[in-house]
Amino acid sequence: MYNPPVEGLAVNEEVAYPRFASRGRTFVYVLPCREEDILKVGFSRDPLDRFRTLHRRFYEFFDLERGLLVDTDHLRDARRIERLFITTFAEWRAPAPLVVPRAAAGHTEWFRGVSPQVDALARELCAEQGLALHAPLSGWLRDKFADWSERLFGWSERMLEMIEYERFNMPPHGRGGRADSALRDVLDAYVAMGMAVEDRVPPAVLAWYHSDDYFGDR
Repeated sequence: MYNPPVEGLAVNEEVAYPRFASRGRTFVYVLPCREEDILKVGFSRDPLDRFRTLHRRFYEFFDLERGLLVDTDHLRDARRIERLFITTFAEWRAPAPLVVPRAAAGHTEWFRGVSPQVDALARELCAEQGLALHAPLSGWLRDKFADWSERLFGWSERMLEMIEYERFNMPPHGRGGRADSALRDVLDAYVAMGMAVEDRVPPAVLAWYHSDDYFGDR
């Protein structure tokens, strides 16, 4: 009988995406929502991991074409820039969308109706202080996902093994579904950013992704 792996990427959906955290270097992010005129500002050494905490399918919930990152060398610089955003636009603070987990949402970093102004301030700061601006955010994310693509093949294969193990060896009420959700979210992220998955995953993973089971579970 097949025994599922118990270590590493295959069982831990928290590392289903590439990790980019580095010592010192910190990014200030601006994340506009796709369906509402509301945005989130903040900072993180690992922006992608932070986006996932705000919404599991961040690539659908946020408008990555209007989002941006300000690249700073030090955490203190990122804190200073975030504070400038918060104080400049304090009058336009808004509650976090209800779908964002309360533990991740923050209390003072959501703003309504000021997306153009926030974008303009970010660009002005980068120009004045010589900081790198990554805009649109989708371009930065595509580069990072492309760098990680060579690991996607093996990781997706192991995730599919876990999905099949649960399906054929466990009753429906005992299936956690974590591997299914993790693999699904990662492949959907590639597609949402215009990156084909056909050459990045094994044929069996691609068949699962396009199967009735996949679309039936959504």
